[in-house]
Amino acid sequence: MKKCTAIFCALWTCHVALGQNPISPPGVYIADPTARVNADGKMYIYGSLDTVPGSYCSERYHVLSSGDLLRWRLHPNTFASKGENDAVPYADGMLYAPDMMQRNGAYYLYYCMSDGSEGVAVSKSPAGPFADGKKMEGIRGIDPTVFTDDDGQAYYYWGQFAAKGARLNPDMKTIDFASAKDSLLTEKEHYFHEGGFMFKRAGVYYFVYAHIGRQDRATCIGYATSASPMGPFKYGGVIVDNAGCDPESWNNHGSVVEFKGQWYVLYHRSTHGSRAMRKACIEPITFLPDGSIPETPMTSQGAGKPLDVRRQIDAAWACLLWGNVRIVRDEKQPNNEILSGIRRRDRAAWKYVDYGAGVQRFKVRVRSKAGGKISLVGDKPWHGEFGSLTVPPYSDWTVRSCEVRPQTGVATLWIEFDGAEGDLFEIDWLVFE
Repeated sequence: MKKCTAIFCALWTCHVALGQNPISPPGVYIADPTARVNADGKMYIYGSLDTVPGSYCSERYHVLSSGDLLRWRLHPNTFASKGENDAVPYADGMLYAPDMMQRNGAYYLYYCMSDGSEGVAVSKSPAGPFADGKKMEGIRGIDPTVFTDDDGQAYYYWGQFAAKGARLNPDMKTIDFASAKDSLLTEKEHYFHEGGFMFKRAGVYYFVYAHIGRQDRATCIGYATSASPMGPFKYGGVIVDNAGCDPESWNNHGSVVEFKGQWYVLYHRSTHGSRAMRKACIEPITFLPDGSIPETPMTSQGAGKPLDVRRQIDAAWACLLWGNVRIVRDEKQPNNEILSGIRRRDRAAWKYVDYGAGVQRFKVRVRSKAGGKISLVGDKPWHGEFGSLTVPPYSDWTVRSCEVRPQTGVATLWIEFDGAEGDLFEIDWLVFE
């Protein structure tokens, strides 16, 4: 079934036909995803790596790659500031969000650290390993990103609360400080928080960033546009908002790229009832004739088709969680993720699922503490219940099932939970027949 082995350097082949969110393998928490499409026809994702719920990031990076956005390969420990493959001789701090840019046959990894320094390392492969990390003098901040224009000139952007930018020198390791500009985007004018990324489409420069315009949290990926890579930039709007993915979700960080004729936004979601333990996700996006980008919802299907309910659906693919429920790593199986902390009146949603020509029975793998009720509801929670089952207390995993009113076609699946006070049960997977 869905549980993959600990050897994550192999292809993550579980449910390969679905291309579901998140795209990070079970038990691996890659955040701040910057995507780059390489000449080999694959998408490569560079991001920070969360390892504990109490804090962001760690001392190493992994890379994800895919040739079809359905099957993803994890390239572990491609760069580190401490321990195995340590490539930062001058510091041992946490590695925050990175970026990568190819130039002249080399691949340049741009990283930032918890002390505010930024640096660059080099590899002969887009998947690393990256070596010989060197501090970029004269720059302090977070979240570096690089953009190369049609004329070959590369630009470097960084900063929090206000975006800074400058031309990169031909060596791709130093900045032309005479070209530097501050406050290309600001919190007041653009809702800019951090996490910049630049791309160009139809002659328009799009600056993508963590947007803090809703709920006083940077849960959105927003964008601004310009006729120049150094601005001025006009606020555009929100591309995707991860609010609702976890009770404690606080920030976002991502990128926008074209892959085989389709544009996508990359972003992350929190898990574990924490601001950290974030997982990379992907959604297709569109552009309107005026170049604007309509906001897209978070989904469970990601770059793939709606989830076939007749195949086991991972509980951890839920894209909306309300109440106390959250996605966590199973303590007994660290490479498996489950829905936990479920209490009365909590809800979870999978968007979108395909019932096909019809289903009549529901099965769920559940581990119960106090027992309770699981109710299946329609495309909207208020559309009514179409099936339910009672879960008695169990000390270990068991499979429960019930008959349901026939369902057909594509819809959002909502599940509601009820029972006594306190934690009720945990869910591993579900399936319809």
